[in-house]
Amino acid sequence: MSATEALAALGSDERGLGAADAAERLRRYGPNHFQRTPPMPAWRVLLSQLRSVIVLLLVAAAATALLTGDPLDAAAIGAVLILNVAIGFATELRAHRAMEALVALEVAHAHVRRDGRVLAVDARELVPGDVIELEAGQQVPADARLLTAAELRTVEAPLTGEPVPVEKDAAARVDAEAVLAERITMVYKATAVVAGRARALVTATGMATEVGRIGALAGSVVEGETPLERRLEQLGRRLAAAALAVAVLVAALSWMQGLPLGQLLQTALALAVAAVPEGLPVVGTLAMAVGVRRMARRRALIRRLPIVETLGSATVICTDKTGTLTAGEMTVTTVRLASGEIGVTGAGMAPDGGFTLEGRPLDPAAHPELLALLRAAALASRGDASLVDGAWRVRGDPTEAALVVAARKAGLEVHRLREEWPEVGEVPFSSTRLLMATFHRADGGLVACVKGAPRRVVELSTAARTAEGTRPLDAAGREALLDANRELAARGLRVLAVATAMVAGTDEAALTGLTFLGFVGLSDPAAAGVPETIRAFAVAGIRTVMLTGDQRLTAETIGTALGLLAPGQRALEGRAVERMPDDELTRAAGETTVFSRVSPEAKLRIVAAYQRRGEVVAMLGDGVNDAAALRQADIGVAMGIRGTDVAKEAADLILADDRFPTIAAAVEEGRVIFENLRKFVFYLFSCNLAEILVLLGAGLAGVPAVLLPLQILWLNLLTDTFPALALAVEPAEPGTMRRPPRDPRGPILSAAALRSVVGYAVLIALVSLAAYWWGRDADGATLGTTMAFMTLAFAQIFHLGNARREGPVLRPSVALRNRVALAAAALAAGLQLLAVLAPPLARVLRLTPLGVREWAVVAALALVPAVLGQALKLWGMRGRGAPA
Repeated sequence: MSATEALAALGSDERGLGAADAAERLRRYGPNHFQRTPPMPAWRVLLSQLRSVIVLLLVAAAATALLTGDPLDAAAIGAVLILNVAIGFATELRAHRAMEALVALEVAHAHVRRDGRVLAVDARELVPGDVIELEAGQQVPADARLLTAAELRTVEAPLTGEPVPVEKDAAARVDAEAVLAERITMVYKATAVVAGRARALVTATGMATEVGRIGALAGSVVEGETPLERRLEQLGRRLAAAALAVAVLVAALSWMQGLPLGQLLQTALALAVAAVPEGLPVVGTLAMAVGVRRMARRRALIRRLPIVETLGSATVICTDKTGTLTAGEMTVTTVRLASGEIGVTGAGMAPDGGFTLEGRPLDPAAHPELLALLRAAALASRGDASLVDGAWRVRGDPTEAALVVAARKAGLEVHRLREEWPEVGEVPFSSTRLLMATFHRADGGLVACVKGAPRRVVELSTAARTAEGTRPLDAAGREALLDANRELAARGLRVLAVATAMVAGTDEAALTGLTFLGFVGLSDPAAAGVPETIRAFAVAGIRTVMLTGDQRLTAETIGTALGLLAPGQRALEGRAVERMPDDELTRAAGETTVFSRVSPEAKLRIVAAYQRRGEVVAMLGDGVNDAAALRQADIGVAMGIRGTDVAKEAADLILADDRFPTIAAAVEEGRVIFENLRKFVFYLFSCNLAEILVLLGAGLAGVPAVLLPLQILWLNLLTDTFPALALAVEPAEPGTMRRPPRDPRGPILSAAALRSVVGYAVLIALVSLAAYWWGRDADGATLGTTMAFMTLAFAQIFHLGNARREGPVLRPSVALRNRVALAAAALAAGLQLLAVLAPPLARVLRLTPLGVREWAVVAALALVPAVLGQALKLWGMRGRGAPA
């Protein structure tokens, strides 16, 4: 619509609304603020912990202990139950505050026209139809259609992710289907006015604004379970089914053998306790906490524990462009003079780098025409960069700061230039004149320094400076210059033309007969380490996908430079994404690695499309426009320095240094953590299955409970927990990032690993039963139980070496790599000895002292699984030709 049509559509005029009309509309539309989503109540978080299969098994075991008149067992199981629920509750109690962070974007006050007068009002009182006044330095208080605008520029980074100021024009006609980044007649709530002034008609307030709509979109996304949570729940269900089947079998055998009901229930209780890996939730949580600390040392901050492991499953990395893949700072990379093209090295706002000609270093002092262009560009700029807290920061417009930095690389300091060439006037940039000029006293006269859109500056130029001097410009010469401009633009560069002239006045009318100096090509170059990280991800089987608000040509140029696009490949535009049905988008996602002009809804649909393909998606973003996609992704990653609060609240992981390579370090840590999780699941399950097989074997042989429930609980908490926790800090195996991602739908343990679990469990159960029968024959059931208890414990402790790695751990360099494992084994062994040597504890556990001969039998039998396991690993390595 035109401004007049917009006023008519909303029943308003240039004088603004009347007080009564504004009050009625406030009742109709509601206040101009964001609605907060209440956080998840603590009781619901607690209730979610009680739905775990492992917790339910523990509840059943504790109830059975009470029914059989054994309060000590019930109290011990209850203590484990409370510990597990408390840890889960503490780690998962995180409010869903995606909408909460929007409050920080609220604008307090607004200048509004009411009955023809300009009033300062509370911004919450704005309504559609209000006419507001805007000027530089203000935040836009509501979405609005411009009525008038004078040299207005806004930064829309919260919505588009792009930090470059956007030129606005109230008189322009914008296509109805234009994406947000192209709506130059509109301004949006929570964006900033950096230059100019305007009068605008409010079109949307509160949650109906673009930023409010994005926040609501983010709040509507339901976070799903992580792959680890799904796998552990699946394992728990299978374990519960297996335990129930074994308990029914043993109970049937005991009933057939005439056991009384009390003994039968005690046997079932022992089986339930043996089946439940009580240490799994605790050790799993602590293992991920160890991973959190390791990631924090690598500048990746975790906000949700299970995400630690999910990172290792990532198959697709979706990321925005500006400031993530690129430096986020405009940089002069090319200067095109009449005599040829000069390259500019160095990225960002640091004045590091120099100039090259045909790949060779160039001394700018030897090229007066280059110095003339850089001097004029710097003088016609208001931006600058300064060193703040050890980092170079932009002051003013990023593009103008880049021009000043380029001049500094040639030894031209802008403050000295302004002293030598005092400024006496300015023609500011506007969307109609398409240039900016400053006027300076120099060389005994008045000099104009001009920069702006190439076509406009070339039109005003009558001559061009070359290495040999100044030559006239005719129509053919101007067309040749414009061809050079088109060639630079096709490379994805932002191009400015620079000119100068001796003038008679300091107004726009004086800007005629310019001498064209050259073109400046600017780009947002790849951030340090990004190309190498993308290649490392490719080797690791992880696709990198770029989602940007840039136009397609720019996106394709940068995508090709980063290696995301092969020559000839095209980016997919956001408009096409929004029109595609889900099934078509799912197919297109498999063939596309660069998306341009994407809206928040398009980002959300792209992430969901990859998830429908079975991918585990990490999404990197920093703006309000990324919040919904961050929540939808399996791993939401926000930038810690420049990221908005909305993005950080929606994310699971925050990169403290804003560097793309940090996510690669986090993925590597995630893979290591999953491998270690798999190692201790392997260890826990082989140990727990061994306990089940001991009870099952004894039941088949007609022997009542070989081990008591409290003894098994002691074993699970002691010999499982400490050694299993040590596996959480096992160092990374070589080649961690040279393997493809594991199948996110696959089980934690492979079929081969499950066969190994069964094999080791059978070995440990056999030696434990052998110890029982040896002790029972020597001195009755109590000694037999004690010897079985000690043999089972030490066999599990020695079995830790089998679980640490696929190969043997016999070499000292390998065995000593994880000193925590050795310390944990020593601690578990010491506490296990205390169980039989300390009389009070021995009485609670119903154990009897052992003699030297019994200890020798226990030690010999307990070593059998470990020795046999290491021998088989050694033989397997030699069979594959690997060095022992």
